[in-house]
Amino acid sequence: MDQESIVYGCIKDAAAARDELLRRRTNRAVMLALPKADDWPFLCQEMFAIPRLEVGLGNYQTEVMHFGASYKAVEYEWDQWIAKFEDLLSKMYWVSATVHLETELSGTHTFTWDSESDSHIPGSEAMRVRCEWSHHQ
Repeated sequence: MDQESIVYGCIKDAAAARDELLRRRTNRAVMLALPKADDWPFLCQEMFAIPRLEVGLGNYQTEVMHFGASYKAVEYEWDQWIAKFEDLLSKMYWVSATVHLETELSGTHTFTWDSESDSHIPGSEAMRVRCEWSHHQ
């Protein structure tokens, strides 16, 4: 049996921001610009729950854009996956992002990105990442 890797997480943005509709439109357009899953890209539209444009539906203070996918041993190409994800983040509005990588051989890794200001603005390179690793038997 092949090694399976599970990748899942969420990108959070401020739902109560003054420019909420612009933020939603921008984030939605970035996710819709991702390729379809047909070509096995690292990131694809189908792995994201793409938010609706309507403001005030289902969110209290935070817009949560969640995602998930199953891969064949993606940890061997993890640097490329992270580069694609950070490219996606660079084009979006967000406050924080979390990615969980579950692997059969090397445990679970949690990666967290935080904006260096209150909120990341598209085109800004101000983001910090940290990684935590845990291995459960």
